[in-house]
Amino acid sequence: MARTKTKLFAGPRLRLLRQRESLPQAALADMLDISLSYLNQIERDHRPMPPHLLQTLCERFSLSPAWFNDTREARAVQAMRETMADPIFKDSPLSLSKMADFARSSPELCEAFLTLYSAYAFDRERMEREKNPAPQLEPYETVGNWVQEHDNYFHALDCAAEQFYETLNPQDGALAPALATHLQDQHGLAIAFDPDMEARGLVWRVDYRTRRILLSHNQPPESTLFYLAQIIGQLEHGQLMASILRREGPKENNAIALARVYLGNYFAGALLLPYSRFLKTAEQTHYDIDCLRRHFGVSFEQVSHRLSTMQRPGAEGIPFYFLKLDIAGNILKSFSANRFSQARFGGPCPLWNVFRAFATPGQIQVQLSQTMDDAIYLNIARTVSRDGLTYADRPRQIAIVLGCRITDGRRTVYAAGLNLEDHHLVVPIGPGCRACERDNCSHRSLPVSGRALDTGNDARGVVPYRAVPEKHAKEAD
Repeated sequence: MARTKTKLFAGPRLRLLRQRESLPQAALADMLDISLSYLNQIERDHRPMPPHLLQTLCERFSLSPAWFNDTREARAVQAMRETMADPIFKDSPLSLSKMADFARSSPELCEAFLTLYSAYAFDRERMEREKNPAPQLEPYETVGNWVQEHDNYFHALDCAAEQFYETLNPQDGALAPALATHLQDQHGLAIAFDPDMEARGLVWRVDYRTRRILLSHNQPPESTLFYLAQIIGQLEHGQLMASILRREGPKENNAIALARVYLGNYFAGALLLPYSRFLKTAEQTHYDIDCLRRHFGVSFEQVSHRLSTMQRPGAEGIPFYFLKLDIAGNILKSFSANRFSQARFGGPCPLWNVFRAFATPGQIQVQLSQTMDDAIYLNIARTVSRDGLTYADRPRQIAIVLGCRITDGRRTVYAAGLNLEDHHLVVPIGPGCRACERDNCSHRSLPVSGRALDTGNDARGVVPYRAVPEKHAKEAD
């Protein structure tokens, strides 16, 4: 287990765990072999959580250490900040510090408030556009929240993929022929390539009538490898995925369908990059993504995505966040094992190095950035778009960004040559202009929501408007 570098105050999370397990304080204190008064002090945040108790709790309740940190609370504060930027809350006395206290002490109530606001926002949009009622959350948002609740790690599925890899035991690490042989021997499915598949919008299809797996011939080898792993997961571990969904998955039909796709992709990534082997190599190479992709014969994106899932209890890797965006700023994938959270409304901050990556295709951009909660991240960004197949082809332009806290960044090759103690060149990034309170940013595209604007003639800022500080606005009222 990774050592705790800072004191961990996890009182509300410990109390939530105890209530979830229906354990009185005395029973939990007895289980942990500590006094009742000591447990009470930890739950009240008068004492930090000692590392040995953290390990005991994780082992006893099958939890990741990340469950006890303030990652969820930080995401909730970010969501609260954006929500409270709505003009409907302009007279609210809820300060940022109160939001933090709210998210820490009453996480369920905070989540209920955010869900209620989402329903209100959807209903408001429906009324404005005179459309049919929309659900409280879109299915992809529901699935995204569900994945985040699990810190983007599904233990049973991850272990099943790793066990399958070890049983398969590919010779010299050649996984593709081993998967093809397994599919032929165990399922009677042969591999064939269909030149017309892309025209039909498909990348693979199982034809049970002819007992063939049809693949697109234009895909790179690492994509073909991933598709074969997806098919094996669907054929041999579908029941495990179904049990995960029944036990703890989303309830709405479309969300269930999307969650099933996510679990299939998760299994494939875990099979291509088995946990223990991958983590060991990652640490040996100081998390060099190019070294890792060559070692395992996979893509830059596949390695980056896998790095965001390495949160096995007792064998955690660096907690990374992972985002995939197109050139217009649309977020295609978003997973986080640390405090970082994306904007729920509006586009991402243009100061993010993921956008600079589009100007230097195929090259890695490294950036130190500071978010609104003053956390500093080491970000690695690069395009992962494929080349066009013909002159008429218009491949989608995609970039990814992988980020970790600066304290963890020291363990990566990407910190080489950086002065991590000098924060003068750290780039301040925000959650999107709608909720960002940095008035001195020349990249601002619209005013912060919910705040009075100063457009007087006595001064002019870097943009034609400035948000009046909250205390001055209240005094004016």
